[in-house]
Formats: sequence, structure tokens, C-alpha cells
Amino acid sequence: MKQKLTSLFMGFYSFLLTLFQRRFLIMEMAKRDVSTQHVGSMLGFFWTFVNPMITIFILWFVFGIGFKSAPKGNVPFVVWLTAGMAIWNTFAEVINGSTKVIVGSTHLVKKVVFPLSVLPVVKLVASFITHFVFLLVLISLILLYKLPFSPYWVQALYYFAAMSALALGLSWITSSVNVFARDTSQIVHVVLQFGFWATPIFWDTDIMPQKVQGLLKLNPMFYIVQGYRDSFIYFVPFWHHWQMTLYYWGVTGLVFIVGAIVFLRLRPHFADVL
Repeated sequence: MKQKLTSLFMGFYSFLLTLFQRRFLIMEMAKRDVSTQHVGSMLGFFWTFVNPMITIFILWFVFGIGFKSAPKGNVPFVVWLTAGMAIWNTFAEVINGSTKVIVGSTHLVKKVVFPLSVLPVVKLVASFITHFVFLLVLISLILLYKLPFSPYWVQALYYFAAMSALALGLSWITSSVNVFARDTSQIVHVVLQFGFWATPIFWDTDIMPQKVQGLLKLNPMFYIVQGYRDSFIYFVPFWHHWQMTLYYWGVTGLVFIVGAIVFLRLRPHFADVL
């Protein structure tokens, strides 16, 4: 038993060390991924800016104008909405893209020496561009509505890192399982759609009964979305919600470790299936 645990620990350590050692490869592949996303498109990279703004406009028009949704604190709804959308959109983009990344890279699977574990990390790094665009839109709206500037904006880096750890753990699981069960990508898409509506992105948890609020807070992305609003709007330090912080990192740490182990165990069988 002790030998098995030691072997497992060493495998996990080697797994993480590989990611660090291949950091330059990850950056180069991420640049290539971004550059090929809009190949053949007339507007090209311009779509990176258009898509987030259209998404925000539609949700703001439907819920802010149509349903007259109003978050707490008299914050302009479009600012409140964008703060939540900025991080959720990146999370969903990473999970969706990573789930199909192994199946879509069969030429790399055949190369025994290539570390396939970096592919989900590449998707995460490539998502930085879209996330940066969302942040530009958010900051522009904050300035437009003359909301206060605060050093707490920097705190968003912590929440982004926290989201990245969760997304990577999930991505290693979904990308490896998708090799053997191709329906996984469709299931992930459906789960993310459900997660979008179950996460308070365009509605406030205060409208729900107390018991329901407790259940909603079990969703790890509740912590991240609320954290972005605490950073850009309410200026609340992350340690203020220390219980939620402990819960989030407990769940995320477990997902991260399980994701790495699942990927390590299934990796030797990828070539047989693909």
C-alpha cells in the first residue's frame, strides 16, 4: 500500500513537473491556437472583440431592459452582468475546447514522447485573449458609469488562478474520457449550459429561498463569479468569505488531483483507441 501511494505521488509530481518544463512549448502552441481560430474569416481576429460584446448586449437587453433586473447595491446591471460573464465565459471556453483536444490531435497521440497533458493547458492559455477582451469591456463600462476605481481589481488575478486550477482538473478528466466515450463532449456542453443558468451570472441569489441559496453555493463557480464582482464592484477581500474559500479549494484540489491521476491512467491507452 505504501509503495503504491509513493508511486502515485511520484507520478503526480512528474505530471506537474512536465507542465513546468514545457511552459515555452505551451506558449507557442497557444499562440498558434489563437492564430488559427479565425483562419479564412474576413474579419479574422476582430471576431475576438465582437463576440463577447454581442453576448453581453443580448443578455443585458433581455434581462436588464426587458425584465428590468436590478442587482443589489444599485450597480448598473450591465456592469454587474459583465463581471460575471467575464470569468464564466473563459471557464466554459476552456472546458469545451479541452474536452475535444485529444481526439482532435491524433497526430500527437502517436508520438510517445509528446506530453499530451499540456494540451488542456494550451486551451487555457489561449483563452487569455478572450478574457482580456471581456475585462476591457468591463473596465470601460465601469469608467463609463463613473464607478470608483480600487486596488481590489488586482484581486481578480487570484480568482482567475483559482478558476484555472478547477478548469484544468476538469479538462484532464473530460479530455481523456472523451477518447473512449465520444458522447462526453455533448454531455459536457449540456452540463455547461445547465451550469450557466444555475450560476448567478444574470440573477442574484437573494431572490431565492435561504435553503436554495445554500445549495447554489455548492457550485464552485459561484465562488469565482462572486469573487469577480467582489473585486471589480463591491471591493470585498477574498479572505472575508473564508469558509467559502476553504470549501472551494477543498473541492478544486480534489478535482485537480483526480483529473491528473485519471489522465495518467488513461494516457497509455489513447493510441489503441485513436
